[in-house]
Amino acid sequence: MEILVTMHVDSEGPGSLGTFLEAQGCRLQTVRLYAGEALPADPTVYAAIISMGGPMNVYEDDRYPFLAAEAGFLRTAIGRNVPVLGICLGAQMLARVCGAEVTKSPVKEVGWCSVSLTDAGERDLFFHGIPRELEVLQWHEDMFCIPNGGVLLAASVDCPHQAFRYGCAYGLQFHVEVTREMLAEWFAGLPDLAAILARYDEAHDVLDSRAETIYRNWIASFRR
Repeated sequence: MEILVTMHVDSEGPGSLGTFLEAQGCRLQTVRLYAGEALPADPTVYAAIISMGGPMNVYEDDRYPFLAAEAGFLRTAIGRNVPVLGICLGAQMLARVCGAEVTKSPVKEVGWCSVSLTDAGERDLFFHGIPRELEVLQWHEDMFCIPNGGVLLAASVDCPHQAFRYGCAYGLQFHVEVTREMLAEWFAGLPDLAAILARYDEAHDVLDSRAETIYRNWIASFRR
């Protein structure tokens, strides 16, 4: 299977998700939008599409023209039933193309946080085998709303919209794909770097296991 990955900044790649997919025999094609690489003409040639995170906001088309191009690409993909996974900014992009607003989150979330699956989230195959409460890495100040026809799958005390499904598309406001190397780069020079890495070192076996469960669930939903 060939899977397309769109990146908005060099530091936010697919991380452990990419490693897992390649181990499953998938071929990843990465489009570095921030570097001016063009999106393919036809999203239907891919088994799935992953839209990664980034520091920009979905409404900053003037500063980042590639956001509008990606929005059109994702809209076509969803309309043609290509499975799409959006992470952080990628999830906000999905909400945008599905007709939902992206607004400021009630609380800016940065660091290790707890999210809770909704009843619908517990029933959704995407989160099969995942406990109702899970620890995740957050770094966002915006929040997607749930599109009409979409389903809220996870929430947190500080941000009520953490995951959603819309047809063949899933959006995650949080990061499960982070590796130690990614965290060291993201938090470099910040006072909480040591605490972020210490918590990862303590919990990475559980974090990685739950991330892999999510990956397996997602790929099983469209793998032939």
